[in-house]
Amino acid sequence: MSGLTEALGTYRSVQPGEPLRILHLEDNELDHELVTFHLDGEVPWEVQITRVEDERGFMAGLRGERPHLILSDFALPTYDGLSAFRAAHATLPDVPFIIVTGAMGEETAVDTLREGVTDYILKQRLERLAPAVKRAIAEVDAQASRKLAEQEVRQLNSDLKTRLNEVERLRNVAERQSQRLEIQARQLEEALNMQKTFLAETSHELRTPLTALHGYLRRAEREAGGSQTLQDAQRVAENMTRLVNDLLQLSRGELVQSIEMHFMNLGHLLRQVGRDFGVRAPQDNLEIVGDPGRLTQVFVNLVTNAVRVSGSADNVYLEASPRPGEIEVRVVDHGPGVPDNVKPKIFDKFYRGKEAGSAGLGLTIAQQVVTAHGGTLDVVDTPGGGATFRVRLPLPEEED
Repeated sequence: MSGLTEALGTYRSVQPGEPLRILHLEDNELDHELVTFHLDGEVPWEVQITRVEDERGFMAGLRGERPHLILSDFALPTYDGLSAFRAAHATLPDVPFIIVTGAMGEETAVDTLREGVTDYILKQRLERLAPAVKRAIAEVDAQASRKLAEQEVRQLNSDLKTRLNEVERLRNVAERQSQRLEIQARQLEEALNMQKTFLAETSHELRTPLTALHGYLRRAEREAGGSQTLQDAQRVAENMTRLVNDLLQLSRGELVQSIEMHFMNLGHLLRQVGRDFGVRAPQDNLEIVGDPGRLTQVFVNLVTNAVRVSGSADNVYLEASPRPGEIEVRVVDHGPGVPDNVKPKIFDKFYRGKEAGSAGLGLTIAQQVVTAHGGTLDVVDTPGGGATFRVRLPLPEEED
């Protein structure tokens, strides 16, 4: 019932166990008793009637405990029912007002109803009073329910409008964010395309001088005879040619190709790389099945990176040790090391760290070559500081 009270403001419906409070404007005591008689036991509430006889008493009654219903005679010696209704309507506009009178013309009765009076009952037909009271209370309760429902609908509409405004705001934010992401994606795509174009063009431009270098080295070998220096120069030129071809393949999104596997001495390969770059290498002879040119490319890449970041070949060395079913080669440096947050990304294509001096493809090529050999390549911290790149290559099976 509290909702009904809030909906009507001045009107408070009858609460369970509460009497129906009636303010009765009537100057005749007998008529008042007849009204009381016809209501007692005829309405579903205990009745509490306060009688007043004139305007002064009526106005005091309006200011007192708020009634649920007002009954009024139409013609009094110093006051009248229509004036009483207007006064009540100004103070308690939602409280039902019923005129109980001895005589009233039809035209007068219609005028009072037009004014807003709830109903009128003739004193000679008081049997109609109880049904009229019940109907008036039911109507005002229904009116309160409608007002409460309308109030709730307005509140729901307001809440819905607020939520729709918030949804629209979020949609606009999401749309702006999407536009920014699209711009960033286009910029990233353009940057990658430019990088691929640069690698492709650079690879093509390097092929011509490398081809000429191969020719000069072959002619020098024919004219001067074979020498270790010329053989080393030819091997380096072949590695450079292979690197250029790999760059071209990677710029096209292709994997490293042309792996030629056969028995080889990995220890000899590591000593050659160590001699070329001035780093200490293991002296063991380690037999595996692999591509010497491709594996040379791997270790040249790892050693040159290590020398560059550590600042000197003296801070870099190669280690190799057999393990069950494989050989592990370690390229150890005592440089600045690789941060933990960089380790998962260091083999990604085009990734460039702070010490990068290339296009970010060397480690990608190295990992692809090692993977093509059935091995693994990773990086861990060097005890005492630095980075250790571990290459694990499988040993040949008995049937091999």
